Amino acid sequence: MSDTLSAPAGATRTGAAAPARAGRSPMRFLTPLLLLALLALLLVLPLYVEEFWLRTGFAVAGAIVGAIGLNLLVGTTGQLSLAHAFFLAVGAVSYTFISGESGGLGTRAVLRGLGLPPIVGMVVGVLLAGLAGLLFSPIAARLRGIYLGVASLGLVFIGVHVLNTWTPVTGGFNGRSVPEFSLFGFSFGNDDPQLFVLGVPFREAERLWYLGLVLALAAYVFARNLLRSRPGRALQTLRDSEVAASVMGVNVQAYKARVFLVSSMYAGLSGVMYALSIGSIAPESFGLTVSILYLAMIVLGGLGSVAGAALGAAFVTALPLVFQQFADVLPLVSSPGEGGIAAGIAARYLFGAAVILVVLFEPGGLAGFANRFRRRGRAPGRGSPSASPASAADRPTDTDPSDPPAQGSSTR
Repeated sequence: MSDTLSAPAGATRTGAAAPARAGRSPMRFLTPLLLLALLALLLVLPLYVEEFWLRTGFAVAGAIVGAIGLNLLVGTTGQLSLAHAFFLAVGAVSYTFISGESGGLGTRAVLRGLGLPPIVGMVVGVLLAGLAGLLFSPIAARLRGIYLGVASLGLVFIGVHVLNTWTPVTGGFNGRSVPEFSLFGFSFGNDDPQLFVLGVPFREAERLWYLGLVLALAAYVFARNLLRSRPGRALQTLRDSEVAASVMGVNVQAYKARVFLVSSMYAGLSGVMYALSIGSIAPESFGLTVSILYLAMIVLGGLGSVAGAALGAAFVTALPLVFQQFADVLPLVSSPGEGGIAAGIAARYLFGAAVILVVLFEPGGLAGFANRFRRRGRAPGRGSPSASPASAADRPTDTDPSDPPAQGSSTR
């Protein structure tokens, strides 16, 4: 103790910080390299894989956008919402109506459409979904917990009713086809213009793959930057305690309204991508089951984690499609109409069991496993056996704690 006090302050900090920097340096360089390798793999993947995997990837990208938006609302701010399917429907229907053409028959009426460029339909669909969330935010500001969940559930029932009855816009019970996406004359839905890369034809699946990759990456980067900013820290304080947040100067109602706006805009974009991936919209595509699936995504991935939301979305979205593709070789799984368990039902059994296991054993979700691995790689004193307790106490405080984080506390 006396030796430490008598030593110059700069010498003590330098000696303690050096082992800490040495222990962090491998992970600090390894993570960016892994991310760059993953990005490079995703960029070249369309050159080597079949169309099924590309279409599955675009569906996963759309789900990632929606899951990140819901995670900002539920995981980061602590507001339970079951209305995500409604905001997806707003985005999908707005895009289809604004960019679709009039003509054709719905269930009981001629379908209508404005015929505007698809990029306009996408932007307006995102904005209208955000506006719907903003209009609902005064109700959300006065409710919390299960009461907010039940109130938001009403939006899903309203949305399904509107989709079934507003036939000229939605197509009614049978739905309507979705216009192909194009940007500045370049179509993402057909072979016009024809495009070849290294001798590989880039048709609809390849083009939509890159569109989904760009949109999902933009949504991920925006969410990460938001959580690292001052508003992001205010949202996390709001989740922990509204009273404490108010005492610290956070406008609780204003921030609740803003996060509902952002989350709904994410859902609107996800709805547009979902409509493009399946090629049509129908009321059954935006029911309560969709909202529950998105909740399963963020619970599996890890509440409050942007990367975890992406992992959970990939797991929940791709699993039924993969089971359906390989139903003939998987045990107990069969194609529709044959004996055994249908692929979609088998997938729900699997990630339903996964949700239970995650809640019981790893509340941090898939992101919690990753954080645990990172903490082991950066354990205090590892790689510096001579480090003393005094030097460990003087290390910088930005290292991860030894205890696992509380559920929803991670922003990675």
